[in-house]
Amino acid sequence: MSRIVSIWFPYLLTDWFSIRNPEFKEKPFVLKMLSRGRMIIKASNQKASKHGVLPDTVLADARAVVSDLMVADYQPAQEEQILRKLALWSIRFTPTVAVDLPDGLILDASGCAHLWGGERQYLTHIEQRLHHAGFQVRLAMANTRTVAWGLARYAKTNRHIQDGTDWEAYQSLPPQALHFEEEQIQKMHKLGLHTIRQVAAIPRSALRKRFGNDVLLRIEQARGQVFESIDPVVPPEPFHERLHCLEPISTQGGIEIALQKLLEKLCGRLQKEQKGLRQAIFKGYRIDGKETSIQITTSKSTHHVTHIAKLFSLRLQQFEPGPGIELFTLDTNQVEELLAHQQGMWDSTGAIDDERLSELIDRIGIRIGTEKICRYFPAEHHWPERSFTKASSIEAHSLVPWNIRQPRPLRILSPPEKIEVTAPIPDYPPMLFIYQGKRHSIVKADGPERIEQEWWIQNGQHRDYYRVEDDTGKRYWLFRLGHYEDKTFQWYIHGFFS
Repeated sequence: MSRIVSIWFPYLLTDWFSIRNPEFKEKPFVLKMLSRGRMIIKASNQKASKHGVLPDTVLADARAVVSDLMVADYQPAQEEQILRKLALWSIRFTPTVAVDLPDGLILDASGCAHLWGGERQYLTHIEQRLHHAGFQVRLAMANTRTVAWGLARYAKTNRHIQDGTDWEAYQSLPPQALHFEEEQIQKMHKLGLHTIRQVAAIPRSALRKRFGNDVLLRIEQARGQVFESIDPVVPPEPFHERLHCLEPISTQGGIEIALQKLLEKLCGRLQKEQKGLRQAIFKGYRIDGKETSIQITTSKSTHHVTHIAKLFSLRLQQFEPGPGIELFTLDTNQVEELLAHQQGMWDSTGAIDDERLSELIDRIGIRIGTEKICRYFPAEHHWPERSFTKASSIEAHSLVPWNIRQPRPLRILSPPEKIEVTAPIPDYPPMLFIYQGKRHSIVKADGPERIEQEWWIQNGQHRDYYRVEDDTGKRYWLFRLGHYEDKTFQWYIHGFFS
């Protein structure tokens, strides 16, 4: 059964402003805005409200009532910005948190309260954390969103909890708990309807005729007969694990234990569903309200706990626990099929399909960056810089075989770089060349290998390539662009052999 928590912030805007400006906390304080040519009050704090200074009051009238009234400007759409920040912070209590404009949050706490010792302790903990942050709140928990919303705002007690008697508790509330426009509420009061019980007792046909279908829909939602969706600020991942801490964790050993437990749960689920992760993020929610996280990626889908733990361990120094972490989460937003393959007794995987190779690539990628590790496939081109293409993944397969008859350098420059060369006579290898200001004397050379321009792509001169070795033992790939007899020829360096 669903358990929904509604959090109401009766002084959301003024509390937020007072947290950042403590001098306003102990004084009557309002936020003002311009409306239809008049300066009116958008929000007031508790002290101002006790003097009768409420929202929509004209500012001049409010100053006449409260002489020492403190005033600040209201920023448009500020409520949504504040609530979104609070919703992101509240993910530590449940993965499903939604903004409930203009002054509340909705939490789907199903299956979460037992981590705090029960529902009452769960709500008490949330209330204390928000109160410590500087917010005044009222909370309620019920089986439906509509009932939780009404109880949080109109029940006589705070931290109101109803389980199994939601509808009974809700019926005793005034019609305002139906969450309607003021015009509808006034109409109900004129008809002598002062509780939801009285409204619900009216026959459906009469209710529909007098108030429309909205009243019937809201009553059905409160009873749980119509589903109410929740639009979370962060959609929960299908593969998500959480570990709540009884005491804040700040030690390296504690963090490693938490990561290991989460990995065992997550990888166990992946293995049962024959899936593997390609990306995972490990988050810590700190007691000071901040978050810390590290992320890893893998070259192939995997649910190997030890391997993934090693990848995370290479980045754990970036995980900043600060004063302590109260909640750890582990998510993967990129999952692929990973079917188990039966292997013969004498068979051994090798080459690109070897699991050990992909794990080695993952560990190297964590250190230097996965974007620096590339795999290449042949491309059907003669021009060397066009003769290969980058593979999309380590598991990709090429439809074109490698067809190289002459040795090629391990590293190819794209584009080739100009050099100065001294050569004795036409078609002879160079005797020396100057590259980036350094002179290289050539002791060995092989060539030329002529590669013609691809006329169907572009017109141009041919290239004559030479493999050369200098007096230090380093080997290079040089070419002359054009005929030696053409006084327009130019020499280039195109690659480096291992």
